[in-house]
Order: sequence, then C-alpha cells, then structure tokens
Amino acid sequence: MEILHTFGLETKLFLFQLINFLIIVGILTKFLYKPIKKMLDERKGKIEQSLRDAEEAKIALDSAGEERKKILNQAKKDADDLNASAKVSMQKFKEERINEAKVSAQNIEEEARQKAAVEFENMNKQIGKMSVDISQKIIAKIFSDLFSEEDKQKLLARALDKIEKGGYEKVAN
Repeated sequence: MEILHTFGLETKLFLFQLINFLIIVGILTKFLYKPIKKMLDERKGKIEQSLRDAEEAKIALDSAGEERKKILNQAKKDADDLNASAKVSMQKFKEERINEAKVSAQNIEEEARQKAAVEFENMNKQIGKMSVDISQKIIAKIFSDLFSEEDKQKLLARALDKIEKGGYEKVAN
C-alpha cells in the first residue's frame, strides 16, 4: 500500500470516487443511455421500414408500369378487333343493301313489265275494237252498193264474229 501513498492515492478517497463514478455511470445508463439507445433503435426501425416501403413502392410502380403496358396492349388489341369487326359488319351491311337494291330493282322491273303487258293487252283490245269499227265501216261502204241491206247485215255479222274470235290469221309480210 505504500505504493498508493507514493503516488498520492488515498484509499478512502479512491473508493468514494469509484462509488461516485459507478453511481454516475448507473444514472447516465438508466436516464440517458437507455432512452437514447431506445430512440436510436426506434429511428433505425423507422428507417428500415421506410427502406422496405420504398422497395415495395418501387416494385409496385414497376408492376403498375407492366400492368399499364398490358392494359394498353389489350386495349389496342380490342380496338383492332373492334375495327375489324366494324369493317366486316360494314361490308356485310353494304352487301345486304346492294342485294336489297337488286331485289328492289328486279321487283320494279317485273312490275313495269306486268304493267306494260297489261297496257299492251289494253292497247290491243282498243286497236281490235278500232279495227272492227273501221272494218265495219269499210265493209258497209263496199257492200252498200253490191248487196241488199239484209245480206249486208248477215255478212257483216259473220265477219265481225270472225274478227272478234280471232278467226282470221295474220299474214306475215
């Protein structure tokens, strides 16, 4: 112990200083080091959580970008399909309208032919009546000098009867 006295160390004073130091270390540990360590651990946890969240956000953003591309590609494909379908529908519609127009034109043509045939028949009847009247007048004029009134009536009646029945055949020129 003499060495201690040589250096100027007193045992009691050293012990009190050691106890004071331990008390200060205990107090600092309890009231300063533990709260600071706890705060630093919490801050470290928040930073780690922020980094994980940032990584997840980056993954979500990449995924959203890929999803956006898929949606745009699908929309383009749908638009192309719709366009092709519209073209097919328009072509089909055009062909149907053309067919309807052809059928309508044929119907109109057929109606015109039927009307023309009816008109032609009516004209033939009128011409026939006119030719009978003219024939009757011509025959009456010609026969007035040659035959008696009774003979004229018989011949005229017979001739008209044959004309009306179509008994005289047409002669081709």
